[in-house]
Amino acid sequence: MPVNSFENYPMSWKPSLSGMKPPIYKALAKQLENDIKNGLLHPGDLLPPQRELADFLDLNLSTISKAFKLCSQKGLISASIGRGTYISSDVQVNSTLLDPQEAAGLIEMGAIHPAYEFNIYIQEMMRTLLKNKSSLNFLEYTYSSGSLYQKNTGVKWLSYAGVKSSVNQILLANGGQNALCAVLSSLFHAGDKIGTDPLIFAGVKTLAKMLGIQLVPIPWTDGEMSCDSLEQYCKTEGLKGIYMIPDFQNPTTHTLSLERRQMISDIAQRYHLIIIEDAINSLLAETPPTAMATLIPEQTIYISSLSKVICPGIQIAFIHTPLAYKSQLESGLYNINLMTSPLNAQVACMLIHSPACRQILSKRRQMTIARNHMVDTILGDYHPAGSPECNFRFLSLPKGLEGKSFERCAQDAGVQVYCGERFAIGSILVPPSIRLSITSPRTLEDLETGLTILRDLLKN
Repeated sequence: MPVNSFENYPMSWKPSLSGMKPPIYKALAKQLENDIKNGLLHPGDLLPPQRELADFLDLNLSTISKAFKLCSQKGLISASIGRGTYISSDVQVNSTLLDPQEAAGLIEMGAIHPAYEFNIYIQEMMRTLLKNKSSLNFLEYTYSSGSLYQKNTGVKWLSYAGVKSSVNQILLANGGQNALCAVLSSLFHAGDKIGTDPLIFAGVKTLAKMLGIQLVPIPWTDGEMSCDSLEQYCKTEGLKGIYMIPDFQNPTTHTLSLERRQMISDIAQRYHLIIIEDAINSLLAETPPTAMATLIPEQTIYISSLSKVICPGIQIAFIHTPLAYKSQLESGLYNINLMTSPLNAQVACMLIHSPACRQILSKRRQMTIARNHMVDTILGDYHPAGSPECNFRFLSLPKGLEGKSFERCAQDAGVQVYCGERFAIGSILVPPSIRLSITSPRTLEDLETGLTILRDLLKN
C-alpha cells in the first residue's frame, strides 16, 4: 500500500490504474498520452517525481521509470537532472512541415521553398541529359555511396562554402533529411543524447523521435548556445553529440559568431562529441562563415544539400565525414538507400560544373534580398529577425499574442505560417513567435498579399 496519504496532496497528475491491462507501464504511458490529448495535461506542466508517483499508485519504481522512458522516446515528456520531468512544449503541434493538406488553398509562408523561377535552368539541363544515349546508364544500379566523378563534384560544391574535403571523405545521400537519417542511425543508438539549440529544424525532431534518440536543449546566452551550459550538460547528461545549423539557424535565422564556434569546438574536443553540422543554409550567404568542419575536422560531419539554394526536387546531398566515421556512414547509407539516385546525382553534378550553378546562386540571392526588402517595408514595425540573404524570417509576436493561436488565425485569413512551438525541444518556455518563409510564395504579389494579411492580424 502507499506509504503516504494523497487525498489532499497537490500532485499535478493522478492517473488511475482502474481497468488497466498489463503491461502496466505501457498502459500508464498511454494514459499520460491521452491526458495530454484531452487537455488534462498541458505543455510545460511538471509531472510528479517518479518515486512519488510509484508510491501513489502502489507500483514498483521500475514500472514508472519504464513508462516515463517510453513517453520520453515518443517526445511527450522531457526530463533533466535537477529540474524534474515536464510535458514537452511541442506536444500539441504538428512537427511535420511539408503537409499539402494543411497548406491547401493558402499563401505558403510556412514550409521553406526556394524561389521557383530558376527551375527552368534545371529543366533544360535534364532535357539535354535525357537526349544523350548515355542517359540510359543513369537508370541502372550504380555505386552505393557515389562515383568518383560525383565525389569530386562534392569536393567542388563544398569548396563554395570554404570547406576543404577530398574524395575519400565525400559520401552522397538522397537529400539533407536522408543524410541526417543516415548519420543518426549509423553513429547513434536509442537512448543516446544529442545537444541542440532549444528551437531547431523540425525534421531532426521527427528523426530523433523515430530512432529513440533524446535531443537535449542547450540554453542560449545572447541568442547563441551557452558554452557553460553545454559543458555542464556534457558532464550531467552524457551527451554523445551536437546538432547545429550554424549559418542562418532554423528557425531563428541567427548565424553563430566565430568566437562561439571556437568555444564549442574546444568543448567538443574535450568531451569527444560528434558534431553534426547542417549546412543547408550556408550557401545562401555570398561569403559563408568559417565552418565547424574547418575548426574541428576530426569530429565534424558536414552536410550540404542543393534543396534550399538550387532546387529541392533534385534531392542530392554531399556528406563530408572524418575518416573515423566513414565506414559506419557508408554502411548506414547502403542499408537505408541501397544507392543514391544516379539520375538525380548526374543532374546535380552537371549543374555544379556548369556556369548556371553560380548564376542560380547569385540570382536567387538577389531575389531573396528584394523579397526581404518587401518584408522590412510591410512588417518593419515588428522587427522580424533575419539577414537580407536569408530566405526566412523569425518574428517575435507582440505582447498578448500566442504562437499557436496566431498560426491558426493566419490560416483562417489565408496564410500558412509556423509557430515557434513546432521547433521546440523538450519543455523549454517557447517565446510567442512565428517563422515566415519569404521565398515560398510563387510571386511577389502573393508575398505582398500574405505580408499585408499578417500585418493586419498583428495590428488587430
